[in-house]
Amino acid sequence: MPDQPTLAEVAAAAGVSPATASRVLTGSVRVRTSARVQVHAAMARLGYTPRGGGDRRQRRTVPVIAAVVCESTRRLFTDSFFARLITGAEESLARESVPLLVLPTSPTTLAATERFLVSGGVDGVLLISAHKQHPLAAAVSAAGVPVRCAGRPADDLPLPFVDADNRGGARRAVEHLMRTGRRTIATIAGPPDLSAAVDRLEGYRDGLEDSAMQAPPVAYGDFTQASGSHAMGWLLHRVPNLDAVFVASDLMAVGAIHTLRRAGRRVPEDVAVIGFDDAPAARYVTPALTTVRQPVENLGAVASELLLGEVLDGRTGSHNPVLPTELVIRQSA
Repeated sequence: MPDQPTLAEVAAAAGVSPATASRVLTGSVRVRTSARVQVHAAMARLGYTPRGGGDRRQRRTVPVIAAVVCESTRRLFTDSFFARLITGAEESLARESVPLLVLPTSPTTLAATERFLVSGGVDGVLLISAHKQHPLAAAVSAAGVPVRCAGRPADDLPLPFVDADNRGGARRAVEHLMRTGRRTIATIAGPPDLSAAVDRLEGYRDGLEDSAMQAPPVAYGDFTQASGSHAMGWLLHRVPNLDAVFVASDLMAVGAIHTLRRAGRRVPEDVAVIGFDDAPAARYVTPALTTVRQPVENLGAVASELLLGEVLDGRTGSHNPVLPTELVIRQSA
């Protein structure tokens, strides 16, 4: 049996110092993403196995899948999107008697999570809400761990994914607003480092470009209700004549409606509002929210099914389904 490569040999092959290679293996956050990719790629080329990792998968009779949510625990439990997505994945895997671990990952837990994932703790990773330049996306893929992203991956990483038609759904929302006579249509976009938010903003712009309608300044939020409320106030100050707003998430739309009400604007008489997701909050806000429904539970189910197939077959999937979205018309627009 050939000798196990040393850490020094891995570092030399990666073009980094042994100290940097060691920090990558221990999950330190003080390492550039490019260095992580180089080290994990060198490990794969040389056949280096971190101590304690190795043959865990071979010793397991049932594969273990982890849903890694690149958000804080607080966000995981306050945004229904994550609960719905994970429920779909969990129910799908349960039919195959495969357990699903759920790992929220904030900056304080990043190092421990990366160390666990790349050292053989799980057989596959369902990666959720990975923003641009997130270290986990590069680390787990370079380490050879099967990965399937829920949503198109940022940074153009060559990772398989399942996504919803965010761009097309946003475009249909804007077209509905124009058909109902709205002429100054603003938007509250999501985080610009998240692919779903980028696609929804592009869909909004697609709708306006088709009509040659001028786009007002873009307000941004972080998919929380508070950020939607703040962004709506920002828009009212800069575009006081707006008569419609497309909001990139239902929680932000609820915040926007509250701000409009405080400003004396009636919804939908003065300002029409459309959200995105069809979260439970969309049906209970007053007026009930017109929104773009994305098949969140199905997205989780399809992504986990494809990931499990890749884990069992040992091959990386090349099929990246994009699931349809649907405009649900209620009272707000």
